[in-house]
Amino acid sequence: MRLIKLKEVIQKTSLGHSSIYKFIAEGSFPKQVSLGAKSVAWLESEVDEWIEEKVRGRG
Repeated sequence: MRLIKLKEVIQKTSLGHSSIYKFIAEGSFPKQVSLGAKSVAWLESEVDEWIEEKVRGRG
């Protein structure tokens, strides 16, 4: 299990940070894990799964 920070999530998904947080609010992107008062990260496996779902859904 690996945690990745926002910068790497942006690189993996090609989304901007605003889009990522918008999708989280809509429930269509994996939620971040709180690491402390001002630090969050995402499970890399969940982000990879989200990307795979997008690829499968392209028709």
